Amino acid sequence: MDDKDDVATPESEPGEDANPLNTQAVSRIMEAVDTDDRERLWQEMEPLHAADIADLLEQIGGTDRRRLIALYGTEFDGEILSELDESIREEVIGLLTPEVLADAVRELESDDVVDLVEDLEDRQQDAILGALEASDQLAVRQSLSYPEYSAGRLMQREVVMAPEHWTVGDVIDFMRNAEDLPEQFYHIILVDPRLHPVGNVMLGRIMAARRTVALRDMVEETFHVIPVTQAEGDVAYAFNQYHLISAPVVDEEGRLVGVITIDDAMAVLDAEHEEDIFRLAGVSEEGSLSDTVMDTVKRRVPWLAVNLVTAILASLVISIFDEALAQLVALAVLMPIVASMGGNAGTQSLTVAVRALATKDLTGANVKRVLMREVSVGLINGVTFAVVMGIVGVIWFGGFGLGYVIAAAMVINLAVAGLAGAAIPVVMDRMGVDPALGSGTFVTTVTDVVGFFAFLGLGAMFLL
Repeated sequence: MDDKDDVATPESEPGEDANPLNTQAVSRIMEAVDTDDRERLWQEMEPLHAADIADLLEQIGGTDRRRLIALYGTEFDGEILSELDESIREEVIGLLTPEVLADAVRELESDDVVDLVEDLEDRQQDAILGALEASDQLAVRQSLSYPEYSAGRLMQREVVMAPEHWTVGDVIDFMRNAEDLPEQFYHIILVDPRLHPVGNVMLGRIMAARRTVALRDMVEETFHVIPVTQAEGDVAYAFNQYHLISAPVVDEEGRLVGVITIDDAMAVLDAEHEEDIFRLAGVSEEGSLSDTVMDTVKRRVPWLAVNLVTAILASLVISIFDEALAQLVALAVLMPIVASMGGNAGTQSLTVAVRALATKDLTGANVKRVLMREVSVGLINGVTFAVVMGIVGVIWFGGFGLGYVIAAAMVINLAVAGLAGAAIPVVMDRMGVDPALGSGTFVTTVTDVVGFFAFLGLGAMFLL
């Protein structure tokens, strides 16, 4: 018999074998929970990354989550807490015993602890901070004193720094003798006698250089210092714009107080992108699959209400031309096409504009050019589809007049859609409002109103 025939290969869905947390793995884990088999649960969970375990806890229901955590017991890793969605993090912390929670939190870097406790109630904050050493507790409390969504909240206090006069040998000896180096760091930060950062030196360059080489001769060309109060969105932009790996954070006097690494900056960037997607969809706040029905309803109702008001406004425009619609049924048949094309064109321009504002590519210096470009694109697309719909109107209803009307309305609405899709986010940004929040609703309203008014108005003027 062939050796491969002796090996049982479990069936799996395409692509599942690349994911350690596939359907079969979840089934085996929950079977261990159902049979109260702790050894098997540990065995099944051992290969999983902390992020996979966090995903598992988010995917299962509340009852199964409580049973799993109770059985998993002392094996709970602090990284799991930092990977959990905020919507269930507080619940999971409440399910852990004080001893397990203390052990889990001690494993985390200061920035992860800050991220963990900043949204918790005071009672749970005190429980977590009480598990830390006095120095670590002080560092976390200092970070919490900085404004929310600032660099001070994002940074980690564990910093590897060296005097600017040191050599490669000095810093290597220092790192070998140090007992509390951060788990992950990419640079040695050079500081002057007043603890002002003056340069970064990559670890790779240090390891490749001779011991006698001065660190100041190896500093990177790109060196970016971040004020402790800078908004985390601007921090993420700087990392993305200047291709940073880590950057020192300084206080009001310019002294080094922490460091931000690329993983934290990219997490902010991802969170902002997700937030924009939610808001473009008319959801004012991020949701989670673990949210309750009522939480989800409360989150979605406000913008549905706004959408209802704008839909009524579009309907009022239609009601102005009720006599024209009664006399010429073709207007009612073709009317949704004009509005739909305008809505899609507006959404295309809107998406480009919101993204450009988020990446700071759309500024006061180029806003006029971008607006003109979007209007020009709308006009060209409008003429293209006007020809198509004009021919359709002639063939469908046998009259050239209707073809001319829908063609003209198509050009007008797509040009307005391009303008509105780019201009509305810019105006909201100038007003200090997140351009992703509600822009879609307003653009759709403009294209519906203009589309209906142009088509029905031209129809009433030239066809009746």
